[in-house]
Amino acid sequence: MHINWEALGQVFGVSLVVTVALVGVFTLGIVGTSPRKQQQPDGTVTAGTVPTALGRTGAYACFALCAAAVGYGIYLIVAK
Repeated sequence: MHINWEALGQVFGVSLVVTVALVGVFTLGIVGTSPRKQQQPDGTVTAGTVPTALGRTGAYACFALCAAAVGYGIYLIVAK
């Protein structure tokens, strides 16, 4: 049995990069939808403020990108 180590290394490298990127994009989406707590000058922390419309839009775009990547991965698995 012959193992193509170069191809195995390429698959590992691409998988690692795509996984880290996808987790990063999903994290940006979570941060974009999270309420922001604000610290007052006296040291107290107020309740969270809602994210801006631009922040929510960016977060939803991140979630859509993650869903598209997962859908493409499922497509590649099923199509072959």
